[in-house]
Amino acid sequence: MRAYKTKWFVRFARKQRIDDKTLCEAVERAEDGLIDADLGGGVIKQRLAREKSGRSGGFRSIILFQAGKLAIFVYGFPKKSRANLRKDEVSVFKELAYEMLRYDDAALARAVAGGALQQVKCIERDDE
Repeated sequence: MRAYKTKWFVRFARKQRIDDKTLCEAVERAEDGLIDADLGGGVIKQRLAREKSGRSGGFRSIILFQAGKLAIFVYGFPKKSRANLRKDEVSVFKELAYEMLRYDDAALARAVAGGALQQVKCIERDDE
């Protein structure tokens, strides 16, 4: 399972002090079937823990997700700043998922080389 974050999400995570370990934990929960909200079309919403306060007071992340293959963090927001996504936003994320979850290794490498994506550094789980 490979995980990436978009250029926008990299800035968001840096500003909010969300590290790769936290992102990896969110992906691991999704891989284990613990998805906070499945928005359909390869788009899921996962909670991220706030430093020293846990997931309940933390952030929500939007991930383009294909189990066992690929996770791409595309958007995040503090839970206290908004309740949910608008329908038009969900539609855009579904369109993005349709495109990006089809990326092969070469397309992912080009996106990383061009700065559009950055790989999330995770320690591989024993069962992978």
